[in-house]
Parts: sequence; C-alpha cells; structure tokens
Amino acid sequence: MCGIAGFINPHHVDDVSSMLSSASKMAAGVLHRGPDDAGAWADRDAGIALSHQRLSIIDLSPAGHQPMRSPCGRYVIVYNGEIYNHQDLRSDLERSGGSFDWRGHSDTETLLAALRHWGVRGTLERLNGMFAFAVWDATERTLFLARDRMGEKPLYYGRCGDTLLFGSELKALTVHPDWRGEVDRDALALYMRHNCVPAPWSIYRGVAKLPPAHFLVIRNGGRDVGEPICYWNLALVAENGAGAVVGEPEALTEELDILLRDAVKLRMAADVPLGAFLSGGFDSTTVAALMQVQSEQPVKTFSIGFFEESYDEAPHAKLVAGHLGTDHTEFYVTPEEALAVIPKLPAIYDEPFSDSSQIPTYLVSELARKHVTVSLSGDGGDELFCGYNRYVTGYRIWSKLRLLPRPVRSMLSAVFRYAPGHSLDALQRRLPRRFRVSNLADRLPKLADVLGHQDGQSFYRSLVSHAVNPGEFVLGADEPKTIIDYPDLLPDLPGLREQMMYLDMKTYLPDDILTKLDRASMAVSLEARVPLLDHRVVEFAWRVPMQYKYRNGEGKWLLRQVLSRYVPPELMNRPKKGFGVPIEHWLRGPLRDWAECLLDAKRLREQGFFDSVQIRRMWEEHVAGKGRWHFHLWDVLMFQAWLETSPASPYTG
Repeated sequence: MCGIAGFINPHHVDDVSSMLSSASKMAAGVLHRGPDDAGAWADRDAGIALSHQRLSIIDLSPAGHQPMRSPCGRYVIVYNGEIYNHQDLRSDLERSGGSFDWRGHSDTETLLAALRHWGVRGTLERLNGMFAFAVWDATERTLFLARDRMGEKPLYYGRCGDTLLFGSELKALTVHPDWRGEVDRDALALYMRHNCVPAPWSIYRGVAKLPPAHFLVIRNGGRDVGEPICYWNLALVAENGAGAVVGEPEALTEELDILLRDAVKLRMAADVPLGAFLSGGFDSTTVAALMQVQSEQPVKTFSIGFFEESYDEAPHAKLVAGHLGTDHTEFYVTPEEALAVIPKLPAIYDEPFSDSSQIPTYLVSELARKHVTVSLSGDGGDELFCGYNRYVTGYRIWSKLRLLPRPVRSMLSAVFRYAPGHSLDALQRRLPRRFRVSNLADRLPKLADVLGHQDGQSFYRSLVSHAVNPGEFVLGADEPKTIIDYPDLLPDLPGLREQMMYLDMKTYLPDDILTKLDRASMAVSLEARVPLLDHRVVEFAWRVPMQYKYRNGEGKWLLRQVLSRYVPPELMNRPKKGFGVPIEHWLRGPLRDWAECLLDAKRLREQGFFDSVQIRRMWEEHVAGKGRWHFHLWDVLMFQAWLETSPASPYTG
C-alpha cells in the first residue's frame, strides 16, 4: 500500500537530478500513504519521472522497492495497492514457459512480470485486488495509468501547461513547479449535490479522476491522452447477471459462504500485523467472523463508541466480539476528541468532502493503526445485497406515488412544500388508504422534492441529492450531467431496486464510501482491505435474484443466512444505526463559532463561490432551531475549510 506520483513533459529542460527532485517532492506530498520507503526514477530524454512512497505490507525487503524496473529494462512501474492473487499469477506465468528470475516475493514484481507477458489489458483482466498504477513502456514511449475495478484506490491526472501530472492524491500534484490550480465551479455544483466530487471530475478545472475499472494510454510525451478504456464493465455484469441464478436458498448460501471465505482469506495475507474494523453490523461482523474461523489466533478487532447513545454501536460490537472470540479493542470518543478531527479534514481529503461519517472513520482507523498495519472493512454489503434504506422505504414510497397521475403529484408537491403540517394530516385522511404515507410530517421535505418526478431514476436522483438544485447556491456554475441524468445509459435491469443498487455501486460507493475509507485509513498509514468487493463476490451478487436479497421486509437476506452460520441471529436483531456524529447539534453548540466565521456574509461575498443570502438564511434558521439545514451547511463548511488551506490561490475560480 503506497502513494504514487509522476509527470511527463517532452520539453523538459531540467537535468535528471532536478527531475528526480521534483518527483520526490510530489511523492513526499503523500508521505502518509507510505512512510517506510521512498524512491524516484527519471528519463530526461523522454521527459518522464515516476516517484513512490512505500507502506511495506508484502515482502518488507529491498526487493519490493519502487519505482521497479523490469529485468529487460523496458518497463518501469510505480504501484499502489495489493494484488491478492499474485501468487497464482506467478504460477500461471511460470507455466506459460517464460523465464522469470524472481528477486523477491512482492506483488509489485509479479505485476510487472504480468504486464510484460500479457500486456496491460490482459493483466488487468486477471487481477484480483485493489490498485492504481503507472507503468512506462520505454520501447513504445507510452505511459499507462490504471485503476482497480471498484475504485478502492484513487488516481488523479491532469495537465498544467505542457506538463501532465498524476498521483494518488491531489496534494502530490499541487507541489509540482508547473502546478496551476483553479476551482471548477461546475464540479463544486456536483459536490453540493453529492457531498463529494464524483469521478471523473475533481475540484480543480482540468484535473480528472480516472474512473474505476479503466486504464489510460498516454503517448507523444503526454500530448496525446486517450479516453479512459474500460476493462471490466459493471453495466454488463449487472445486466447479464441480474437474477440469473436459479437455485435453492441453501445452495446459494453455501456458494456465497465459500466465496466470501476465500475473499477474506486472500485479504489476510500480510507480512505485518492485521485486524478488522467491527461495528457489530452485518457486514463488518461477517468479515470478522470469516477471519476468525480461518485464523489460529484471536483476530484483532476495533470499534469506537460515542457517549451519545443514539450514535453508539460499541456495546453491540463488544458482544459480537465476545461471541467470535476476537481480541477486541474499543475506544470511547469524547465530543472534544471528535471535534479535534475537524481541522484535519481538508488535508486528509484534499478536495471538498462532506460525508460526516468521515470523522468516526478516521477515529477508528487511528485506533487500529496503534495495533496493526492492515485492517479489513465490511464496506460494500449494502450496495451488493440491498441494504440501504432507500431500497426499502424509498422503494415503497415511489411504489405508492407512481400510482398517482403526474399532475396530481405536482399539485401535492406544492402543497407539501408550503402547507402547514396539520393541514397535510387532514388532506391525507381524505386520500384512499393505499395512497397514504406513514410519518408524513417527518417526510415532508423529501416528499416535496420527489413528488414531481416522472420516473424512478429521477426519483432516485432526488433521494441521493443534498442540494436538489445546486445552482441556487453555487454562483456561475453549470452543473455537469452524470450517469444519473441519462436513463439510456442504464443497463436493462428488472426494477427500480436493481437500478438504485447499480447506480450506488457506480457512483456513491467509489466516490463517497471508498474515498472516505481510503483517505481516512491512509492518513494514519493504515491499509484498509474490503473483501466484500472482491469482483467475484460482486459478479455473484448480481446473479442472485432480488427475492434472496430482499425478503420479509428486510435487505441482505442471503448475507444474513451466511452470517447465521457463525453468529446467532438473535445477537444481530437490532435497529441499524448510521456510522455518524451529531453534526446537527454540534453546529448549534461547540462548532457554532467556527461555522460562523466560515459562513460570514462578507467572507462569502468576497470569495464569490456561494450565494451568501441563501447560505446565511439557512445558517440563521438552523441556529435558531427553525430549520434542519445541517447537511447542506456541512457541505458548505467543508468547502470553506478546504478553501482556507488549498494551494495555488484557488480563489481565482
């Protein structure tokens, strides 16, 4: 697990030592991703330099040092990640009849040999892992950038003048002498909708994220940058697999159990101490259980607790750990300790990011790093096995609303938006029972937004939007269209639940969930591995019919069946809690002065990114308890905090 960086400029006039110095400074920008070793390589004639920071996990010897050059001298690679099946790939390479004089047992060496033998695409299609890499072909004078299937590891690239820059995080790019940064207002609008900047955009104009499951071919000294090439198509996986499995529940449970065991076992390979995050939910408990059953020693597990009971999952995690027999560590976080994380967030995430569970994710990573170097995580289970509330409650709401004619929905939307709550209760009593919605008063804001939508996809877009109309907040922005805006780009799936799961897997999972996990864990030099996102598990999950994912009013049915083999179901029967913090209350209390400073009307007007009148109205209503605008305000505050610390005068947007 490492950080990579580099640049290419055919007109480079510096000598090799200057190129190496620039590349090394880029890598040092992501030192936290790899504090154990560092290296740089440059070719002045080609104008290319590669650099690397290493977190040693597999083969701790110098044989794993990067940048790594192939024995023939043709290829040079810098690589971030883990290839879990690299030993099998070594065997395949040796059986192919080639000559391989292995210097060590690192997966980097295996990856480099595979690229030589099978080429970039042939290698990518064989890999089981999480990764981002850059490989230089000196013979063809071609640079390849690649990213793993599900987007567990990040990779940015962009041009500044004649120089093409790339790296694991934006901070690697911003230290290069040619860096010029300008805030992309259009990307800022996307951020206000999604509380993250989705791929392929970044917060800087002209800098992109390589999408998951894609590779990039760069020729002609960086002047010829092709379109990203897909090597594993999630749309085809979903479309060809959706509901294709026909079998008895017991057989499917057994198949998933075997598959998950192997996915977990592969991710337990390490030459350093290893553990697991354990919240006590279905996903993390499944991962911990499958680790423990395949370990001769108690697995180290970690959870954090909060003194606010509604956010505290630590007691349940402790019960689960006791049943599994893990070596469990828990840490109760005071509000002061949680609040102390907030000043670190802009540097950790490198661009605006406002999923508030970023705070506990960082805290549990910090806790784990005191004991281990690698920790397995349960992320991905909701997207794969129908776990999110929008797949259940959201689906039920749309199933009712879609029965109403669109003009009626539009009228009700206006009523819900402006009418008093008691009037709405009276109105609902006049509707036929099948059109009534429980807890109507609590759902009014969201209902007002979603009622006017003409199809399930636009309904979903509203569900996942923080700012339904970011143009109301961001000045001078033209919000780009994403896959959510193009129904024709969706695979042919059986129903709305499947469509929502696909879109979450395509966007929310890599852009929010995995970004949060990667940055929080790597900020403390901890490698986080995600067994549920083994591509074989993803492909299997898409072949499982919805009736085995959602059953008896609950999601994750098949995953629950697997877990019941290791943990009694009665131990898991409890309401699901979000992995969050009480931002709503903090903004009215201990964070109020900090927020007031960042949301000062004069400051907002001078910066010129947001409509200061709108932002101030939300802030004043929230502080007075007249509105619950904490999600929107947290989006603005995380941008403002980032803007304070971002390099190269981003105010010039």
